[in-house]
Amino acid sequence: MVIILSNVYEDDSVRIVTEPIETENPILIEGFPGIGLVGNIASQQIIDKMNMTYKGSIESKYFPPIVVLYQGLVTMPVRVYESKEYNLLLVVSDIPINPSVSYDISKALVGWSKSINVKEVVSIAGITTMEESEGTHVFGAATNREMLDKIRDHIEVFNMGTISGISGNVMSECLMRDLPAVSLLGSTQTQNPDPRASAAVLEVLNSLYGLSINTEELFEQAEKIEAEMQRLAEDVKSSEQQPGYRKEFPMYG
Repeated sequence: MVIILSNVYEDDSVRIVTEPIETENPILIEGFPGIGLVGNIASQQIIDKMNMTYKGSIESKYFPPIVVLYQGLVTMPVRVYESKEYNLLLVVSDIPINPSVSYDISKALVGWSKSINVKEVVSIAGITTMEESEGTHVFGAATNREMLDKIRDHIEVFNMGTISGISGNVMSECLMRDLPAVSLLGSTQTQNPDPRASAAVLEVLNSLYGLSINTEELFEQAEKIEAEMQRLAEDVKSSEQQPGYRKEFPMYG
């Protein structure tokens, strides 16, 4: 059962609570923890550098029973932000989403997106590559030919393979609900946090949407960020292997 009441969207076990969304036909970017924490790191950089406004949160009884502390203030682990200037919404998570519930979260997220007339979705994630190469590549995929043509000149087309985790669920749900979406996958050769891969994805976003997100500091602070997020990366891996995993999670920032 889906309930839409004021600024509360409920879909089975998931609840999205926000202040009124002011942008019309926005682009939605989502970044959940996964391989290399590419989506999480990139999303946090977008929030910080674009001074996005906190709008609300996504809640579920399947999330770990925690809140996140930032500079002494309590905040929710899965949050929604908005930039009216760039007509953007962003969803970022500081906790891993267990594969057993990623379908429910994706279904609610896409349903909510349709209810507020989101124009298109951009899913940010990482992808492990085995071959060593110079620089970081960004692979891309889309839910329709038009969206693929839009990103083709900015990425390497992901011709064959799979997109795992919640990012894969988001893309499949967008396909089924006829919501245009693209997946941007930063290549990495490690399961550890990879700010360089996140920076490469941000450069693609800058080109696609006329943004000016600074990526230099991600390269400059790569070692520091990698160290700070190492523990969260280990939690992501453990969460994927152990249903019902419960632990406190640090956040990037």
